[in-house]
Amino acid sequence: MKKRIFIALVGFLLSIACITTNSIYTFSQRDETRTADCAIVLGAGVNNHVPSAVFRERLNHAIYIYQQGYVGTIILTGGISPGNTISDAEIARRYIVSQGIPDEIVLLEEKSSVTRENLSNAKQIMDSHHLYNALIISDPLHMKRAIIMAKDSNIEAFSSPTQTSQIKSTYALLRFLSRESFYYTGYLVRRVFTVHKISNPA
Repeated sequence: MKKRIFIALVGFLLSIACITTNSIYTFSQRDETRTADCAIVLGAGVNNHVPSAVFRERLNHAIYIYQQGYVGTIILTGGISPGNTISDAEIARRYIVSQGIPDEIVLLEEKSSVTRENLSNAKQIMDSHHLYNALIISDPLHMKRAIIMAKDSNIEAFSSPTQTSQIKSTYALLRFLSRESFYYTGYLVRRVFTVHKISNPA
C-alpha cells in the first residue's frame, strides 16, 4: 500500500514538473515587444567590472529596443556583486553608454540581488518617474517567471526576450530550463502561502 502511494506521489510530481517545464518553454517563444514607457533589464552578473556574456546580450537587446523607438527610458538592475565596489547596474550603464545610448535616459536600480528584487525596486523607480508600463528584458527561458513577478509587483509588463541569448548548447539550455522550473515552482508555492497569510491574518 505504501509503495503504491509512493509511486503515485512520484508520478504526480513528475507530471507537475513536466507541465511546468513545458509551460516555461512555450512562454519563452512569446515576444510581446511593443511601445512602452521603459525597458527593465534584469541583471545577470558581471566579471571584472564587465557585464557577463549573458548580461551583455540582454543589454544589447535593450540598446536595440531603444534604437528602434520602442522605449524612451532604460532601467538597469543589479546591486553590488561580491568583490566589486560598484553595482552591476552601474557597470551595465557604462556599457550601454559606450554603445551610444544617451546617459540621461538611463535609470539605475542598485540594491537588488535576485529577480524579485530587480522588479519590485524597479517599480519604485517607475513610480517616481511616472512610468506606467515596461518591456521586461531577459533570456527567453527566464521570461515566464520574470513576467509573473513583474505583475505581482504591479507592473504592467510585456515580455521582450533577447534573441541573442548566450545560453545555446543543449546542456546549457536543459540546465537553465531545469533551474527555472525549480525556481518558478518555488515562487508559485511561496505566492500561494503569501496570499493565504494575507487572507487569513493571525
